[in-house]
Amino acid sequence: MFTPPRVSVSLARFPPGAVPAAADRREDPVIEGVRTKQLKVIPDERGRLMEALRSDDELFIKFGQAYITTAYPGVIKGWHYHKIQIDNFIPVRGMFKVVLYDSRPGSKTRGEVNEFFIGVHNPILLQIPILVLHGFKAIGTEEAIMLNLPTEAYRYDAPDEYRVDPRDASVPYDWSLKEK
Repeated sequence: MFTPPRVSVSLARFPPGAVPAAADRREDPVIEGVRTKQLKVIPDERGRLMEALRSDDELFIKFGQAYITTAYPGVIKGWHYHKIQIDNFIPVRGMFKVVLYDSRPGSKTRGEVNEFFIGVHNPILLQIPILVLHGFKAIGTEEAIMLNLPTEAYRYDAPDEYRVDPRDASVPYDWSLKEK
C-alpha cells in the first residue's frame, strides 16, 4: 500500500508568480508546481522542427541528463515519484495519457489527480515537481516515444525513484479506458 512521502516540499525552485500554462485550458485544478509549455511544430517540405526546452525558457531549471523511454500500446508505466529530480516530459512519437497524483503533505492540491493527453496531436512539455506521483500509458496503435530532460543525472548507486504499483488501491485512479 502506498504511503505518502514524509519530506518537506519547497517550491522555491520555481520563479515567483509562475502559473501553469495549462491552467487556463483545464476545468480541473492543476496540481501545485506542475507546469506546461505548448510546443510549436514548424513543418516544411523537408520535415518538421520542434524546440523542446531552451536554457532561456521560463520552465528551465537545470540540466541533469536526457533519455528516451518508450511504451507499447496500452502499456502503463507508473506509478513513481522523485524526492530530488524534476521531470520534463516531451512526447516525440505517438500519444500518451500522463497521470499525476498529489499526495504531498501540506500541498494546496493534495489529493488531486490530473490527466494530460500529450503527443503528436498535442505537443506539450509537461514539468512534474518532486514528490508528485506520476505515470503514463501509451494510447493509440503504435509504440509511443517520450523524451525526458530531468534536472538530475540518474545515480545507479542511489536512484531517486520510488515505485508504486499502478493498480495500488490507495491511489485514486483507474487506468482503464474512460468512455465519454
